[in-house]
Amino acid sequence: MNNMKSDRKELLPEQRNELLKTLKIRFEKNMHRHKALKWADVQSRLEAHPEKLWSLNAMEVTGGEPDVVGHDKKTGEYIFYDCSAESPKGRRSICYDHEALESRKEHKPEDSAINMANEMDIEILTEEQYRELQKLGAFDLKTSSWVKTPTEIRKLGGALFCDRRYNTVFVYHNGAESYYAARGFRGAIKV
Repeated sequence: MNNMKSDRKELLPEQRNELLKTLKIRFEKNMHRHKALKWADVQSRLEAHPEKLWSLNAMEVTGGEPDVVGHDKKTGEYIFYDCSAESPKGRRSICYDHEALESRKEHKPEDSAINMANEMDIEILTEEQYRELQKLGAFDLKTSSWVKTPTEIRKLGGALFCDRRYNTVFVYHNGAESYYAARGFRGAIKV
């Protein structure tokens, strides 16, 4: 993720065009995720908010495969979630948050889910959002994803993660400082 840090969170014109092309192809290929929405409307909104394109690109290059999963009629915002089949490859082997990262004395992971999400200007999915995503397909059949953890649980040293096994979404707990090669996180952004 360090190569993504920048004071100027803008894409070069060719990067922007490539991202829009990728997002359009994914949007059209997965209409079941956003019935009744039109790509032209989404693209218009994206072009009006270029700073959000930077975040969507960060989601893309880390393997998240962002796609539209909803539309807020009140604000006009389109909601994107990471829709990769498994937890994004470029965001695995990380603990939950910075506090957990700092608490590790040895064998520290490179980063944490909350730090990475903040760097990308996205939100980590909540358990509710994760369950919404699972209604659109079968995700995390071999991996798991950290989800936003309630403050009461985090204060006690724990963190939550989810996956899908046996056609059921499971929510589990772990020490926030733990990390596994098959656990990452999924993000959301409103544009």
